[in-house]
Amino acid sequence: MMNVVDVQSGLHANNQYVLTAILGISCFGIELEKRTKIGKALSAPLASMAVALVVANVGMIPYTSSIYGFVNMYLVPLAVPMLLFDSDLRRVVKDTGSLLRCFFVGAFATVVGTFGAYPLVPMKGATGSGAVGEGWKIASALAARHIGGAVNFVAVAETLNIDAVSVSSAIAADNIVVSLYFTLLFYLAKEGLPEVVSQEDDAKNNEKYISEESFGSGLQSSISLSSIGQTFSIASLICFLGAELTKKIFPGVSSLPLISALTVFAATLFPNVFERNRTTGTAIGILFMQMFLTCSGAAGSIALVVKNAPSVFLFSLLQVGFHFVILMVVGRLIFGEDRNELLLASNANVGGPTTAAAMAQAKNWPRLVMPALLIGILGYSTGTAIALGIAQILRRYHLV
Repeated sequence: MMNVVDVQSGLHANNQYVLTAILGISCFGIELEKRTKIGKALSAPLASMAVALVVANVGMIPYTSSIYGFVNMYLVPLAVPMLLFDSDLRRVVKDTGSLLRCFFVGAFATVVGTFGAYPLVPMKGATGSGAVGEGWKIASALAARHIGGAVNFVAVAETLNIDAVSVSSAIAADNIVVSLYFTLLFYLAKEGLPEVVSQEDDAKNNEKYISEESFGSGLQSSISLSSIGQTFSIASLICFLGAELTKKIFPGVSSLPLISALTVFAATLFPNVFERNRTTGTAIGILFMQMFLTCSGAAGSIALVVKNAPSVFLFSLLQVGFHFVILMVVGRLIFGEDRNELLLASNANVGGPTTAAAMAQAKNWPRLVMPALLIGILGYSTGTAIALGIAQILRRYHLV
């Protein structure tokens, strides 16, 4: 008769079982965020990661699996261009107005915050492998996250070859910080019209933006068999071209930054093609990113997370704290930007387009829903490149 250990070993080796578990946990996190107050407070990524972490540590799913490698190798690269289908830079500049300025102030604040926090919490030995002096990699990946969202964290982590345990620990620690920070943003933001917008101006824009409650929510009817096929074909082509060009131009480096750049270029050059498929791309891309974050949670031993995450948590807390203070001082006191727009831009920096759009909708700012989506997409487009530049500076700082 097989004992419990034998049953677990058999299930852990069954890729279909592991894939089913990852998909189930990913969808559970999305539904939890959608339907419960606790889920909204945690966010879908944190909910899925937390569940996966617990489920893995009680032995229901493995810490390592070829399914996790498949998600990282194939689904994440596909998710990046899918989430950038709406990144026509001409549209971003045209439609975002003052919120675009607030976004750039927020990105600047994250850069300065990273350089301010790193000497205080250098995270030496913070990687799961125990390697000394690679905390600069995690700091750079977190900078990418706090400029444009989780997609950028993934790209930088892969480019800098951060090990899986460190990725899991860093994301787990940072998601706690981000959840606390979002609570602060929602508390400080005032419901109703932004201070600098009149009711007449908002009425003119209300009809244009009201249907865009979240990432493509007003365009659900555009999802079809044709759009699904086109979305996968376009994303796969961009991934292929990005990978091949990376091998020739930057051998040994992750292809995700070049894939991002190619997508932005193509979406700006052929906006109609990408616009037709943006809702489908967003839906599939979010699911794939959920699967990645679930796999990251499953790969984390609680003992290792407790051992490795405290310094990462403290660094992330300081980094976001510096980001907020600099954003408000520079944006509010120097440039005189609207406080609500600064808070919304900060949400887009730290969380990405979906959380920013959700905040705009929840606070009854219909005029700002679509601009929040657009600046969030701009964060996807720029965060990786900026953070890789930060990485080179932090690396030199460590070597001095």
